[in-house]
Amino acid sequence: MLAASSNRLSLIVGNAPRTPVAQQQLADALWTRLRLEAKEAYRKAPMLAPLFVDSILNQPSFEAAIFHRIAARLSNNVVGLGVTVDAFNRAVEDVPDIADALRADIAAVVDRDPACERFIEPFLYFKGFHAIQTHRLANWLWKAGERDFALYLQSRSSDVFQTDIHPAVSIGRGVFLDHATGLVVGETSVIEDDVSMLQGVTLGGTGKEAGDRHPKVRKGAMIGAGAKVLGNIEVGANSRIAAGSVVLRPVPANATVAGVPAKVVRTSNEGEIRETLEQVLSGAFDFSI
Repeated sequence: MLAASSNRLSLIVGNAPRTPVAQQQLADALWTRLRLEAKEAYRKAPMLAPLFVDSILNQPSFEAAIFHRIAARLSNNVVGLGVTVDAFNRAVEDVPDIADALRADIAAVVDRDPACERFIEPFLYFKGFHAIQTHRLANWLWKAGERDFALYLQSRSSDVFQTDIHPAVSIGRGVFLDHATGLVVGETSVIEDDVSMLQGVTLGGTGKEAGDRHPKVRKGAMIGAGAKVLGNIEVGANSRIAAGSVVLRPVPANATVAGVPAKVVRTSNEGEIRETLEQVLSGAFDFSI
């Protein structure tokens, strides 16, 4: 069994201000947790030792491990693992917030996915988490003028993770793609912090517009499986779109919509409270060896 002291962790990631030192301590706590999980997984499934060792135990940091794992999944005879890892390193050196965003994303999976019990699960296996991080690199490349590489990663992500997100799309932190298969996100879409989307979601255009023509999904919204949101419309903060809905009009904040075409079926004045990485880690660390 894994072990760590919840009291010790609370000193690291409790209610301390998020100073640069506190941020580094939080990063170290997450990396420590992931390594403990990898050692335990190695013990229970030694036949997968190369996966645990290459992806986590032989890596020097959380970022390096993430970049290696995703690059390994994307690697082929056109673009090798080293090229993608180098691009990730250049991106994080230029925009350090990318590293913070990927930590928020992995915390979002552990917080919101009832099937996920360990950080190692999204880290190694969940294509939704991997697709978001691939997009973060593609978005940086797009903005840096390396558009062919960005479009290549979009295409490769579609092949490997079954998601099609245009490199120009703006995506916030703490985003959760559950299953991810069949997700399509158009060029001028915006996805803010803490958004959750299930499989088969489309953020698309109506086919009658040019320019800014795709949805803007505000903080904390949740879009159910197979839902289609079409046009330059706003999906309000903490709103909910039921599975299979077709949304053609703006969705108010804190509202639930359903149907074809979608209509408001419920409203609430209370936004959903989502756990931070500190809270997720604090709960996850309360176990014994």
